[in-house]
Amino acid sequence: MVLNRFPWWKNLLVVLVMVLGFIYAAPNLFPEDPAVQISGTSAAISLNQDTMNVIDKALQGAQIDHKPIEKQNQHLLVRFSSNDVQLKAREAIQQALGNDYLVALNLAPSTPNWLKSINAAPMKLGLDLRGGVHFLMQVDVDTVLKQRIEGDISNIGQVLRTERIRYSEIIRQGTDSLVLKFRDEETLNNAYSVLSQKVSEFAWTKNAKQLSLQGILSPQSLYQAREDILDQTMNTLRNRVNELGVSEAVVQKQGTTRVAIDLPGIQDTTQAKNILGKTATLEYHIVDTDHDPRMAMGGIVPPDTKLYMYHDQPVLLKNQIILRGSSITNATSGYDENGRPEVSVRLGGGGEALFTKTTAENVGKPMAVLFVEVKSTIKEVNGQKVISYETERHVISVATIQSALPNTFQTTGLASPEEARTLALLLRAGALPATVTYLEERTVGPSLGKQNIHMGVMSVEVGAALVVIFMALYYSLMGLIADIALIMNLVLIVAILSLLGATITLPGIAGIVLTVGMAVDANVLIFERIREELRLGQGVQSAIHVGYQRAFTTIVDANMTTLIVAVILFGLGSGTVKNFAVTLTVGLVTSMFTAITGTRALVNWIYGARPVKTISIGL
Repeated sequence: MVLNRFPWWKNLLVVLVMVLGFIYAAPNLFPEDPAVQISGTSAAISLNQDTMNVIDKALQGAQIDHKPIEKQNQHLLVRFSSNDVQLKAREAIQQALGNDYLVALNLAPSTPNWLKSINAAPMKLGLDLRGGVHFLMQVDVDTVLKQRIEGDISNIGQVLRTERIRYSEIIRQGTDSLVLKFRDEETLNNAYSVLSQKVSEFAWTKNAKQLSLQGILSPQSLYQAREDILDQTMNTLRNRVNELGVSEAVVQKQGTTRVAIDLPGIQDTTQAKNILGKTATLEYHIVDTDHDPRMAMGGIVPPDTKLYMYHDQPVLLKNQIILRGSSITNATSGYDENGRPEVSVRLGGGGEALFTKTTAENVGKPMAVLFVEVKSTIKEVNGQKVISYETERHVISVATIQSALPNTFQTTGLASPEEARTLALLLRAGALPATVTYLEERTVGPSLGKQNIHMGVMSVEVGAALVVIFMALYYSLMGLIADIALIMNLVLIVAILSLLGATITLPGIAGIVLTVGMAVDANVLIFERIREELRLGQGVQSAIHVGYQRAFTTIVDANMTTLIVAVILFGLGSGTVKNFAVTLTVGLVTSMFTAITGTRALVNWIYGARPVKTISIGL
């Protein structure tokens, strides 16, 4: 048996992993360019060559040099040489394009195209490294759940009336249950049979003695309702964030009732809180098909109608609001029997009678959904900032009425499943506005962010340098092999975090520093085991083989206990604690690979499969 020789595939695996590690860590070596990102305020605003020409002309008029304008997904990007030029360019572009476009400051990575083609990208910098504003918000989930129960009560009453089942009263109990009372047992049984089929999100229980029927939201439905409320709130907040001109904002859930928002580059917390706290709703209107909307574009708008644009096409809507967003208690996206995307809408907040009557009178005609939003602008009047509010409306959906619409109906005619999901979110957000309360507010200045980056990188460098020197002095050549593995480990950590799209923060850097110290622990165990075997008179090849073999279990056990703690931190922690847990977990996994497999490969290449009498291990 030949000791200390890897099969060819294992050597190839080590080399391949390290090559990929260097490739995917490489984008972090390229500096970021100060840039301006331009996007439309809605999907109806197109970004084409004409837009690029307007931007180029505006920058030339302001005598601002810039790199070629890039089109990236749903926005345009213009790079500049410095932050000062970037600020001037933003003002010039915003003035030229007007309020239909969002012009955001950005730091754009200068990753080469060949790296972008394989989805290699640098890590994102967190708020504490870039500077900006952090908010932690409490979402009033329970109030929205109560509103949903109220809507369900109305819907259940409608279902029973449709089935001609009489009930005496419906009583809400808490945020997840209700009770229906009946006059006789036969009616109770009929109601139980109907509701079990048509309102299946409730678990129904009969009480024959009291002639009552109790419905409790199933745990799955309750969990999904809470998730939907948070998703609706986060969707609305993301739309608000866009107006602040922040291109790399982070909006994420914290637990079951909280939302955290990081706004890099923003220093005016008053403006941010004002815009994030705005409200929005929805309106349903019948489309006027009796008049030509193209004539209305010429200024001749028929009475009791208003002209809007939908997918770059004019559409005339009647002024009468047949349904408001407050009437919607739930909306979910899915597919119809033909596999086409649709949105199922449930009503229950009032106004359903007018909606059903109007849709019955307009079967075969199109109906539009308007997204109504209150926007705020800050103007300086007599040296003071004054906030003014303006209501904006734009069409988000136009669909044909197939029949008189009851309390539950489907909206079809949507372009894609993504549009269906977005519409469902907007409908739910408009119908169930959850109140948010600011629990935490923190501002980090840009200078402090740069200082944090400097100190964080220095801590990694100093920590790694001290470990490298100690290992080289104490274990000689084997120590140098461990040092190479340490560098490999750092490269792999950066590569994996970049692949995951992770946002690096100060606690994340702390996790990397901790990993640097722990990464050589495994090698210390292995090297001390090899020394012990050599003292017992074992040969070099046998000592290396036994050292790696017998130290493996100890290394796995030691790292597993730390990994368990890291998983708990990730599961129970929030924000920066999770970031620390992620970097620590990634560091533990990569350190085991480099310390065991990586160093073993190097030792095998140097000492393996040949007669060796001595080994440089600091004896």
